[in-house]
Amino acid sequence: MKDKPARKRSKSRRTNHKLGVPAGTLLHVGEIKTDRPRITLIEFDANGMDERSFASLAEARDYTPKRQTLWLNVHGLHDPEVMAEIGRRFQLHPLTMEDILNTTQRAKVDEYPAYLFIVLRLLDVDRTEGQLTSEQLGLILGNQFVLSFQEQPRGIFEPIRERMRAQPSATRERGADHLAYALLDVVVDRYFLAVDHLAEEAEALEEEAMARPSPSLLARVNRCKRDTLTVRRAVWPLRELVGTLQRSDRGSFTPETRLYLRDVQDHAIHVLESLDAVRDQLGDLLEIYLSSVSNRLNVEVRILTVLSMLFMPATLIAGIWGMNFSDMPLTEGRRGFWWVIMLMAGCALVMGLLFWRRRLLRREE
Repeated sequence: MKDKPARKRSKSRRTNHKLGVPAGTLLHVGEIKTDRPRITLIEFDANGMDERSFASLAEARDYTPKRQTLWLNVHGLHDPEVMAEIGRRFQLHPLTMEDILNTTQRAKVDEYPAYLFIVLRLLDVDRTEGQLTSEQLGLILGNQFVLSFQEQPRGIFEPIRERMRAQPSATRERGADHLAYALLDVVVDRYFLAVDHLAEEAEALEEEAMARPSPSLLARVNRCKRDTLTVRRAVWPLRELVGTLQRSDRGSFTPETRLYLRDVQDHAIHVLESLDAVRDQLGDLLEIYLSSVSNRLNVEVRILTVLSMLFMPATLIAGIWGMNFSDMPLTEGRRGFWWVIMLMAGCALVMGLLFWRRRLLRREE
C-alpha cells in the first residue's frame, strides 16, 4: 500500500519556544516564515506621501522622516535585534515587544499611556493548495504613527497603499487613526474570504457525500472543521476588541473614525453568523455520509437478493429432476434435458421481467 502524501506546510519549519524566560525578554516564539526581516516606511500628510524600503537595520536607523505621519510595516518577526531597535525608536514597552515576537497570541487590545497595541489573526486562503493559512498581525497606534508587524511578506495592504497614493486621499487626510481603522477593515475582509472558502468547501463535500461517498471524505470534513475552528478563534475576540476601541477614552480615535469602527464590529458579527451556518452544515455532513453509504449498501443487497431469487426456480427444478427415482417425467425421452433447460430459462426470464418492471434491478440514485 502506498503511503499518502503528507500535507504540505510552510517552506520553513524552524520554530522557537519560550520556557522559563523572564517577562519582557525579546525572544521569538513560533514559526519562522521568512529569511530576514524587511522594513517599509510610508510617511504621509494631506498633501502627499513618500514610500521607502530598508534593506538593513542601519539604513532604517539613519533615516529621518520628513512628513507628519508615519506608517512603518515590518515583515518577519524573528530578529530580536531589529525589534529591539524599533522598540527604542518609538519608546514601546518591553511587554509590547514581547507580545509582538510571540506569534501565538490571541486577538486582543492593550492600552498604554502613549499608544494602543492591537493583536489580530490574519487569515488567507492558498488557492493553489486550497488551504487556510493563519499568521499574527500586530498593530500599534500612537501619536502620528502606525506600526504594523507581519510574520511574512503579503500584499494584503496594497489596496490601502493604492488609496493613499491617490489624489486626493481621504486616508492621508484623516491621519493615523483612520489608517489603523483601514488596516482593521482589511483584516476583517480577509475573514469574509476565508468563510466563503469554507462555505464552498462544505457545499462540495455535501454534494460528494450524497453522490460519491468515500472514506477519504471524512478526512476532508475533519480538515474543514479544523479550519472553521481556526477562523472562529480569530474572529470571536474581535467583537470585544473593537468594542474596547470604541469605548476607549484615550482619544486615539476621532468621533468620525469611531463610526467606522462600528462598521467593522458589524462585519465581525456577520462573519460569525456565516461561520455558524458553515459549522452547522459540516455537522450534518457525517449524518449525510452515513445515510448515503447505508442507502448504497441497501441497493447492493437488494440487487444480490433479486439475483438469488432469479436462480431459485432453476435450483428447484434441478433438485426435483435430480432425485433418484425410476419413474420421472421426461427422463426417458431424448429431448427431456432440453425441455428442462427451457423451463428453467423461461422461469428466470419471466421473473427477471417482473423484477425489472418493479424497478428492482436498477440502481437509482
